Amino acid sequence: MNLAVNIILTVQILTAIGMVGLILIQHGKGADMGAAFGSGGSGSLFGASGSSNFLSRTTAVLAFTFFVTTLALAYYGGSRPASTGSVLESTVNAPAVPVTPASEIPAGKPSASRESPTTSANSVPPVTPITPATGAGQIPTK
Repeated sequence: MNLAVNIILTVQILTAIGMVGLILIQHGKGADMGAAFGSGGSGSLFGASGSSNFLSRTTAVLAFTFFVTTLALAYYGGSRPASTGSVLESTVNAPAVPVTPASEIPAGKPSASRESPTTSANSVPPVTPITPATGAGQIPTK
């Protein structure tokens, strides 16, 4: 199955590159207007109208091939065997951070001064409310 996925992926990449090249080569809708007034831009390798038919048909075939390969890759990508356990079970367990229960947090008013971070493991620094900026200071004045 791995070989099939690699072949489909290679076909898809080549198809995408071919589509980009063909789309960049094609003329826009307004390009034929210059040929109507005698600019001589309509003469090409495929004839006056043959290039648009050949390029548009080839682009359509490449687009169809691109969509088919995309669906095939989606099918093969979705048919992977399910894992035997949870994703969380297969991860490496990191050391747990000690959590202080709410019953051990000292009650009282938060002090206005900040405590040093080296006081103790159970002390909680005071929480100061965050007030949003008004925005008046952000507007530059002339």
